Amino acid sequence: MTQSVVVQVGQCGNQIGCCFWDLALREHAAVNQKGIYDEAISSFFRNVDTRVVGDGGSISKGKICSLKARAVLIDMEEGVVNEILQGPLRDVFDSKQLITDISGSGNNWAVGHKVFGSLYQEQILEKLRKSAEYCDCLQCFFIIHSMGGGTGSGLGTFLLKVLEDEFPEVYRFVTSIYPSGEDDVITSPYNSILAMKELNEHADCVLPIDNQSLFDIISKIDLMVNSGKLGTTVKPKSLVTSSAGAFKKRQGKPFDAMNNIVANLLLNLTSSARFEGSLNMDLNEISMNLVPFPQLHYLVSSLTPLYTLADVHIPPRRLDQMFSDAFSKDHQLIRADPKHSLYLACALMVRGNVQISDLRRNIERLIFITICKLKGWRKAVSQKPCHLCQRSYRNTTSWTPREACLQRTCLDCA
Repeated sequence: MTQSVVVQVGQCGNQIGCCFWDLALREHAAVNQKGIYDEAISSFFRNVDTRVVGDGGSISKGKICSLKARAVLIDMEEGVVNEILQGPLRDVFDSKQLITDISGSGNNWAVGHKVFGSLYQEQILEKLRKSAEYCDCLQCFFIIHSMGGGTGSGLGTFLLKVLEDEFPEVYRFVTSIYPSGEDDVITSPYNSILAMKELNEHADCVLPIDNQSLFDIISKIDLMVNSGKLGTTVKPKSLVTSSAGAFKKRQGKPFDAMNNIVANLLLNLTSSARFEGSLNMDLNEISMNLVPFPQLHYLVSSLTPLYTLADVHIPPRRLDQMFSDAFSKDHQLIRADPKHSLYLACALMVRGNVQISDLRRNIERLIFITICKLKGWRKAVSQKPCHLCQRSYRNTTSWTPREACLQRTCLDCA
């Protein structure tokens, strides 16, 4: 079994990362009820005997003693990291794998990339090497950062170059959160443009996610819940309305709900690599099948059904409808309209009790009904359902196409 290391950069990256670890722990707790340290848990967690001082406390088999996340937390402000270390997940993170500063990057890409990059390069390398040493078979680095802030865009993209030089054979998966048009940080467009150049050159695979799309999804869920139709109710501690293991609830904007959507996407993306299934797909296969050329590595992600994120009590959606929803722009996490262009390749990752015949039938159906031209498919099925969803939904579908329509979206933003 392979392992992955998550690198959380900046305020946004650490908040999303904390939500991800919270959901991952809850999912593995639901699946692994005997408390045995198995291969699925080892992909993102180390089993550590806290009674042993130093680095000799790692346990490869047996009962779970203390789980430590395979993560490196980087932020040039102490606020978010300190909040994590004081929260319910404080024991999940290794205090030796943190890098913080006091001054911050001032929402300036150059400060994060040039100033803090050269200042903390050796410390970052040391933390990354230590995380890699704990892995038996390191497969990829997951980098989570924002494109609008100074630390996320500047130091986050500097980190990519460091990883490319130090670990050239290890895949670099990047989850980039793009600012919306109503962002209150005046330098965010410039930070995004400067960071895009580094993503083009040093990333293997990028999942761009638009803040506005996340906000629209939350608004749709709230509208569905507040409409009172179909007897909809939301549980008080659902995946969207609360962030149980991460932070105190914030008022004003639904940042916790938006972060949880991204965390759910990453959790479903790695499910096929963590759990058994009839068609397992490793993470490196995503890059191999969806990236035709080195710089054509931007993937448009989609998630369906959306209402499972809020545990809404509505009639379950048919499997065929879920496949159709995966191709709807309302379910995409970036505002790109595929009707204006074509799909170069698609990957469908399905969780739950889904037969291969149903998967093939829906693929053949979608090839005929889709307006856009389709060049290739890659599919994966994880037999483990999403245990964090409401019981009436035993199937979830994540959709990751490589689309040519991103060019039009980038031109519209420019």
